[in-house]
Amino acid sequence: MSKLNKVEELKTKRFVIRKSLIGKNVVISFTNKKHENVSYNHDEVYNTHSEKFEQMNCFQKYKSYTNTNCVPKFCRNLQTITE
Repeated sequence: MSKLNKVEELKTKRFVIRKSLIGKNVVISFTNKKHENVSYNHDEVYNTHSEKFEQMNCFQKYKSYTNTNCVPKFCRNLQTITE
């Protein structure tokens, strides 16, 4: 019998990648300042750009990366991000 992976949904006020959410299969949704709804799979964004996140000072110091206004340019090409 196979075990289904449960997808957890998290609503935030901004784009966020957190070390504490890695591997938890979380879909994050937020509304930006232009009132556009954005959803993305946290693990897919992190896994695709993990090297970039790990090199950021904020990620090393605070174990998270946030962007209040929008999805970062280097992540916009992912299929899991919907606006």
